[in-house]
Amino acid sequence: MATYAVGDIQGCFHSFQALLKKIHFNPSEDKLWLVGDLINRGSGSLEVLRWVFDHQSSVFTVLGNHDLHTLVVAEGFVSPHRSDTIQALLDAPDAPVLLNWLRHQPLIHMDQQYLMVHAGLLPQWSATKAKELANEVHVALRSDNYPEFLKHMYGNQPVCWDDNLIGWDRLRVITNAMTRIRIASETGEMEFKFKGELQNVPLGYIPWFEVPERASASTPIIFGHWSALGLHMTKNVYALDTGCLWGGALTAFCLEDKSIFHVPCHPLDAAISIHFAD
Repeated sequence: MATYAVGDIQGCFHSFQALLKKIHFNPSEDKLWLVGDLINRGSGSLEVLRWVFDHQSSVFTVLGNHDLHTLVVAEGFVSPHRSDTIQALLDAPDAPVLLNWLRHQPLIHMDQQYLMVHAGLLPQWSATKAKELANEVHVALRSDNYPEFLKHMYGNQPVCWDDNLIGWDRLRVITNAMTRIRIASETGEMEFKFKGELQNVPLGYIPWFEVPERASASTPIIFGHWSALGLHMTKNVYALDTGCLWGGALTAFCLEDKSIFHVPCHPLDAAISIHFAD
């Protein structure tokens, strides 16, 4: 039995299947950890979500910003972006079942001493604290009133954590940190515009995982979201988004022996990534 964490798939179904073949994934014995952004921007969002739904007994996934965006679009609160590729999913006869399953997924998964989150954590949060806060969002998403959460989810404010935050502001900060953060100030203020490479981080900010005295530093954290960072592994930091969508690779990380597996972007996925790169 093996456990494999896989970087952002983003609808790259053919690359995903090639990676599963490369690691000889056996759903009756092995487990998959998916770092979120299962869907959107690639051409096979519907196929990816159907596969994950059909194999859910072998899969642990966390929500990414594109997964949440899809739920917001499905509720009609925002229109699809020009670069979204979720219409086939939204029009599918099994869309209600698939999207209902998706919104019941957590922001954090913890096991085997690892924590998995889509983007990152604020420096004030220990792993235990982060899990508690993630559950607040999880409760909101699985409640009968979940559309209200989705309606108030978008926005960049507040930019930092305060234990006294309440209501939508509190849930928004938690969601933004766990699904959107790349960089922060030393005091934990988030910045959302930057998407570039490590050496180009703007003055006054650092990668969230390099903030001094970060409370979660002793916990091994698996995440994705930052494709320009690429495969980045330092002490207790395992970044797995290697930009498959943009013609890069899709990556798997074996939790038991820390081995790494890559497959190049499949030609049927690359065609759409070239379209978005233009």
